[in-house]
Formats: sequence, C-alpha cells, structure tokens
Amino acid sequence: MRYDSLHYPYTSRRAVVYAKNGMVAASQPLAAQAGLEILKKGGNAIDAAVAAAACLTVVEPTSNGIGGDAFALIWTEGRLHGLNASGPAPKAISIDALKKSGYDEMPKLGFTPVTVPGAPGAWAECSRRFGRLPLSTVLKPAIEYARHGYPLSPTLSKYWNMAFREYCSSLQGEEFRHWFETFAPGGKAPVAGEMWRSEGHARTLELIADSSGEEFYRSGLAQKIEEFSLQYGGYIRAQDLADFRPQWVEPISVNYRGCDIWEIPPNGQGLVALMALNILKGYDFSTRDCDETLHRQIEAIKLAFADGLKYITEPAQMPVSTVQLLSEQYAEERRSLLGATAIKPESGMPPGGGTVYLAAADGEGNMVSFIQSNYMGFGSGLVVPGTGIALQNRGFNFSMDPEHNNALAPGKRPYHTIIPGFMSKDGHPVGPFGVMGGFMQPQGHLQVVMNTTDFNLNPQAALDAPRWQWVNDKTVMVEHDFSQAIAAQLARRGHDIRVTLDSVSFGRGQVIWRNPETGVLCGGTEGRTDGQIACW
Repeated sequence: MRYDSLHYPYTSRRAVVYAKNGMVAASQPLAAQAGLEILKKGGNAIDAAVAAAACLTVVEPTSNGIGGDAFALIWTEGRLHGLNASGPAPKAISIDALKKSGYDEMPKLGFTPVTVPGAPGAWAECSRRFGRLPLSTVLKPAIEYARHGYPLSPTLSKYWNMAFREYCSSLQGEEFRHWFETFAPGGKAPVAGEMWRSEGHARTLELIADSSGEEFYRSGLAQKIEEFSLQYGGYIRAQDLADFRPQWVEPISVNYRGCDIWEIPPNGQGLVALMALNILKGYDFSTRDCDETLHRQIEAIKLAFADGLKYITEPAQMPVSTVQLLSEQYAEERRSLLGATAIKPESGMPPGGGTVYLAAADGEGNMVSFIQSNYMGFGSGLVVPGTGIALQNRGFNFSMDPEHNNALAPGKRPYHTIIPGFMSKDGHPVGPFGVMGGFMQPQGHLQVVMNTTDFNLNPQAALDAPRWQWVNDKTVMVEHDFSQAIAAQLARRGHDIRVTLDSVSFGRGQVIWRNPETGVLCGGTEGRTDGQIACW
C-alpha cells in the first residue's frame, strides 16, 4: 500500500482518556508505553516519568537527548517539589574569550553554545529521592529501543528530515560528521516507518543506569566529552560535569480563578506565564473565541515577555525578585497599559521589596510534570563519538552584552525556555500540564490554563483549541484553523496577523487532571504531534 503518513485531508478528533491505576502522556507513543511498562512493574509515577524521559532521547531525538537539560514538578508526599536540572556555561568560556575569537553574538551550532547537560542528572536525582525501582530497571525500555531499533513515527520523521536538510548546508566542520554517522546512516535521514537504532546510545544509557548517573558526570563519559571538546577547541571540560548537581527548588505560583498555577522559578521562563496570568486575572472572560479575549491575552503575554527577557537569568543575579514581579501592585500597573489596540511591549520596573514534555500519574496520587530538551531540535549539531550523546546548544540564549542581566559568564546558567507546569486547588493536586516549543511555552501554558479555568474545556479540547503565538513587536502568528473573522478583528486592533499552514511552532503538549473525589485520571495529548496516552 502507498500512503502519506503526514497527509490527513479530513477533520479528526481525539477524545479524553480516563484511567484509575496510572497514566503517562508523552509526545511519542513508545515513550508513553515505556512509562506504563514501568508502572506495571511496580514503579510509581516518578519511575514512569524517568522511563519515558530516557526513552524520548531515543524515540524523539529531534527534540531532546542525553546531552540536554531537564526540569520537573513532582507532587508526592502531600506537596509539590521542583527540580532544576539545567546546566551552566563551562568555566573556561567568557564574553572576552568569544570576542577575541571573532564572535559578536552567540552562534547556534558547534561547541561555543554547549552548556553542561542536566538531563541524566535529573533522571538519577528523581529516581534517588522519590523512585521505587532501580534506575537500571527504569531505563531498560530506552536501552532496548536504542539497541534493537524502532520505526519512526510520522511527525518525528518530518522534524528529522527538516534537520537533515538544514544540517547538510550548515554543518561544515569535521566535528559534525558524528551527527551524520549517528542520525543519517547511509547518507540520508530515516523516514516514517523506517527502523533506526544506535548501539552507542544504548551503551551510554546502560552506563548511566548502572552508575546512577556517575559515569556521565564523574567518569568515562565525562572524559569522552572533554576529549571531544579539546579536539575541536570547545570550552566544556570534565570538571564542569563533575561539579554539576541538579538543584531542588521551591516552585512559584499565582492563584488564577481559584486554582494555583505552578512553575519552576528562574532561570526558567515559567515566570512569564505567571506574570501574564497575574495581569489577566483582573478581567472577566466569558467567551474564548472573541477578539476582546484574544487581544488581552496577546497584550498580557507581550508585557510579561518584555520583563522576562530583561530580568530572567540566574536568580542570584536578577536585579528584581520573583516576588516583586508577581506582586499584585505590579500586575495592576502592567494591566493599566492594556488598551483597545496593540502596543509594542517594553519592560517595566517592579516596586521594591524544542523540547519534549511528558506527564505521569499513578493510582497512589503521585503526579509528575517533566520536560527536557536539547534546544533548537538536535541542539549544537555535535554528537560525542560512539556515545549517541547529542550536545545541547542552550548557551545560544546568553547575551553577549556584558551589561545585560543574562550576559554570558563562566559557570552561569542562561535564560531557559523549557518549563513544566502544574495546577492545584485548595491544597490538592489537579495535575501536570505542559506545552513544549521554545518561546511558545509560556504562551501555550497561558492558553491551556485559561481554556481550562475560564472556558471549562476538557484536557483534550484545551489542547486542541487553535493557538496564537506572539513573535515580536505587534506580529502574531495564528494557526490555519484560527477564525478568519477574529483574525480580521485583531488586525483592526493593530496586530500584524500572520496565518501559517504549519503548526510546528505552536507547541506540543500533554495534560493529566485528577478527580479529587474518585482519584480517576483524565488526560489529553496533542494532535500536533505523535503523542499518545498510555494508561491502565
């Protein structure tokens, strides 16, 4: 039979999924099923999330990898815990060093934007503190897929081939040949339904599993990363890896329509979503699909991004605190700037004082919101020889302006785009949610939260709703199924509306809500990707 796995000429619909004993929602079916396999072996939601996350580095390497970062929000033991596993810039790098090498801005590819990978540390730390099964058991599904292979899913193949075409022209140095050897064997990218495997990836995952991550940060794999870096003039060293530890942090929140919306604090951009919601809670919204609602959403996110891009960096180096930026007084001040027409956003002064996303839940009440990424697809374009480790390019978000809050500095973490979300109500968990996709993520969080709380949409419908995406100044992209009439009304308000046929930039998310009375789980997953919910 001949057919196109990316061609769907007729309207389709997904329904929400219900289950009681456990649920894993991920952007790739095999990863969701890996998490479910671990649940059925006696693992809890934390074990399932780690299993799915590790598996995603194999079955969706276009968006994340062993050499990327991770964040998690974990509801267990009656409260919410936050984990920041984003790595810092190498200690050998600096603005002066880059300028002497001829750089006026951070490059996207190669060793210069490589920061210390945090994802393996996140898996090990989540497993150590809250997991029930050994890490060697939890990572086994990922290892099996890496070693024996799997057939590519449709959306995965699309991104893979997009990256291959781009890299054929942009990856010119000898150091990049390992990417082609790993991800384009035989000189071409695999297509949907074609098998792909990586023995190097499998061996690396085994070493991480058997050593609880120590092999990656303080042994042979760390040495391989340093040797590769030294060979091509990179900055990352084994000592940078040895010094890294994931950081447990207190999540931050705002109360919106009686629900507490939780995010990881800076250096992540979850603060942007919270600032926008803080502005919008001063209005009453009765209708989702109208220009007044959408105009206010867009204007609020613009103002929040203006502050986020100015202030978000390492918390100790932020000139203002999250408390100041989330204060009612500052929200009211920013709200006063919203008028009837579109504005160009500017940062304010508060008063003194992709990426892959997955969600997991078990029948005991544990729930996990987990996100990890290499940034910009495969990341830096570098793969450590023989290991399957694709190194991230997260350092691209640093500023080369020494006066900027997010200026590049040795050992500093950059403004980070990946953010897990979580909702609770009256001290009880509602559940995890997230929308992956670079700077779309706070915008996706805002839209999903409002679809849920203001407009009472179920998890699947909250994800399905046509999305908008603020790009810069007054430019807003909307999906092809966005209402033309509303788009025209927004244009009359001064928004520069751009309709796009491809939903690649509008994010891909998952949601799991828990009924507090029955414990029944209800999940939704994106139609914009290969996502699936595995449950029992």
